[in-house]
This record gives sequence, structure tokens and C-alpha cells, in this order.
Amino acid sequence: MKRIFISQTINKTAESVRVAGWAQTVRSHGKIVFVDLRDMTGILQLVLPEDMAKEIRPEWVIEVEGKIQKRPAKMANPKLKTGGIELPVEKLVVLSKAETIPFSVEGTGYEISEEKRMKYRYLDLRRERMKKNMINRNKIIKFIRDYLEKQGFVEIETPILTKSTPEGARDFIVPSRLYNGKFYALPQSPQQYKQLLQVAGFERYFQIPRCFRDEDCRGDRQPEFTQLDMEMSFMEQDEILDLTEKLFIAIVKNLYPEKKIQKIPFPRVSYKEVMKKHNSDKPDLRKNKNNPDELAFAFVLDFPMFEWKKEDKKWGAVHHPFTRPRTEDIQKMKKDPGKVLACQYDLVLNGSEIGGGSLRSYKPEILEAVFEILGHSKEEIRNKFGHLLDAFKYGVPPHGGIAPGLDRFVSIMQAEKNIREVIAFPKTGDSRDLMMDVPSEVSEKQLKELGIKIKK
Repeated sequence: MKRIFISQTINKTAESVRVAGWAQTVRSHGKIVFVDLRDMTGILQLVLPEDMAKEIRPEWVIEVEGKIQKRPAKMANPKLKTGGIELPVEKLVVLSKAETIPFSVEGTGYEISEEKRMKYRYLDLRRERMKKNMINRNKIIKFIRDYLEKQGFVEIETPILTKSTPEGARDFIVPSRLYNGKFYALPQSPQQYKQLLQVAGFERYFQIPRCFRDEDCRGDRQPEFTQLDMEMSFMEQDEILDLTEKLFIAIVKNLYPEKKIQKIPFPRVSYKEVMKKHNSDKPDLRKNKNNPDELAFAFVLDFPMFEWKKEDKKWGAVHHPFTRPRTEDIQKMKKDPGKVLACQYDLVLNGSEIGGGSLRSYKPEILEAVFEILGHSKEEIRNKFGHLLDAFKYGVPPHGGIAPGLDRFVSIMQAEKNIREVIAFPKTGDSRDLMMDVPSEVSEKQLKELGIKIKK
């Protein structure tokens, strides 16, 4: 007999079945023992004679066979999809025993310390709340893929080992064994690759990539995170925003029908306006901020192109250097960078920035002027971005894109307070993986192969 999922037992009354999973609870009632068996699809009540169940303990992995029967009406559990049935066990096999687990996997788990939950993350993921977070995250990603494919987008993977370039945050760098003294970098985003794909003629590209930034952690940040990356050719800013808006409306209506979008179309307000009115570039525009089912989306537009970095005593890019300035007057841009606006936009939701994007500079002279304002010499520009400038010599279309952060979006939709609750194996707030004991030391042999010495 083939094993089936617990969710499949609902329509199997009076049929013999084989099911397997974890014994969530064990309740003895004299000569009869009730066991709640859990698999990834649900919970099923087992009924066993005392002599058969005497050794079973919580979280043991078992396989059972028997004939599904209806529960007596007064014993039904309306909270469970399988609450109207039970399985009197005829055959039991213990597949794996379990020691007493360090915390209960019933309930929300919020009361347990994060360090403990992260150390035993594989146990923490057994709880119903975490399972729902992972399943709904998967549903969102699948919906996005299907939706964008219908809109003519092509999903293309880009490299993880790439070149270190100044894009805002610190890079994670990877030493090369074959070329001692040289390094790869993990991508902060697929920014240059997706622009090169526009040069290659893939006018509607998307990807759901992992991105890496060596920056301080907060509730809504991680050293590695996931975003939806979209890049489009021959589209104006309003067209990109319209497409993004329709995608998010479709996600909410199809996957979260209980939630209400406060205003459609999404408000589009300038950076100057929101800073003046809300003193924030990611304002929470909900009328009732205590209602997690209320969604206040908005686009924030017309950010400054440059900002003065006091600690470095130089200009920096507010978004990134590939953003197109709202002027092609290079001299004006160099004369007063602080007054230049950018073709940049953010998507905000309930007080969080869940996505950022821009039209890109596609004229080499504009791109070079931006890098010069940011303090790069012509030699540095050539060294770091020569590949992009060379590509732009061979016919580059006007293009732009947006990259919503999936972790932040999913956490808001699941009413979670930080993104660690919707990532299967996240880092802690101080960038550690307590389960794998990362970061960790490597052997002297590995360091020697890479030509690296540790300075203590």
C-alpha cells in the first residue's frame, strides 16, 4: 500500500490507508491511546490500543496503517480539516525515535528566545505558523512567475561569483585559489547583468535572485536576501509603475482576499512631499495602523540623485550610480549635484520600503559623468565599469526596472514583525547562523591555498 498525505485522508472514509509523520501529541485514555499524527499537509487523530502505543513519545516518526472512520459527532474537532475522521491503527512501524525536544513546536513560538529558535531552526520550522509562512512564500513566488510569464517576461539566472563594484553597501568577497590575490564578489543585486541583458535584446527580464550585502542587520535586513528583479526596455517610468502595481494587486486579490488595499491606483507622491508631510521616505499611510489586513501601497518618486557623505567628504548616489538623472546637462550636473533629481522610485507598504527601482543611464557619457561626480577617476571608471561602457557602444535601448524585496513583502502579508520569520534559515540579528555555527574558521591548508594569512 502506498503512503498518502494526511490531507488526502478526508475523502477516504471506510478505506484502508497508510500514513506517516510525527507524533505531535500522545494522550492516554485507559486502554485506548490517541495520537495526533502530523505531516506537512495536516494532522490526523490515530486511535491505538494501549499495548501498541505504550512506547510512542512526542515527535517520534511513525508509519501506520488502518481503515479511516468517521468520529462520533460529539468528538469531532471543527478546528481541523480532518476533524471529522480518525484512523484506528492496525499496523504501526516506528521509523525514528526522538529525544525530548528543547521547546514545544505547538503554539506561535514568539515566547521562545530567538537564539534558541535559531539554534534548533529545523524544529522551529515544524510549528504551524512557520509552515504557513513557508508555504505562502512559495505561493507568492509561483504566482509571480506565472504572472510575469504571461506578460512576456523571460526568467534568466545571472552569476553569483562576480566583480566587486561600488553599489552602495559593502561586498562579500571570495578569494580565488587559481588567481592568488584576486577576488570574486557576491552580487549586491544583478544590476549590471540585467542591464547587459537589455543590450542583448531580452526586453523583459525577471529573476528571483539571492542578493548579498555586508551591512549591519535589523529586523528587515539580512546579509543575504531574496528579491524580485525586473528589467524592461522601451518603457517609460509610468509604464513600469503600472505593471508593478497590477502585479501586486493581483497577488493580494488571488492569495490574500481577506486583505484590503486602501487605495487603487496606488498614490504616487514625490520624495520632497513625503519628507515634508511625514518626515520619512517610506510613510505608513494606513488609516488604521492597528489593522494588519489593511494595505497602504504607495510609490515615492523624484528622489535626489546625489547626497553629500559627510564622513567621506564626497558625493554619493542616493540609489545607485546606474540611475538616470532627470537632466542630460552634464555641466549643470557637475556644477550643483545636490539639486539634480533622479528617475528613481520606491514602492512602500505600511511604512516599509518593499522595492526600489529607476530608469537607467544608457548613454555612456551620462554614466561616466555620474561616476566622476561620485569621485571616481577615469582610470577607475574604466577598470570597474569598462565592460558595461563597452557594451553600450553596440546599441543599447532605453531601459529601467524595479526590484521588490520578497522577504519584506512576505513578512507584511503574513503579519510578521521581521523578515527572519519568513526565511527558512535566516541569520540572527548579529549576522550569525547558530545552527551551523557560521561564520567559522577555516583550516590553515585552505588559507595557504588561497594565499591568505590571518592578521590577529
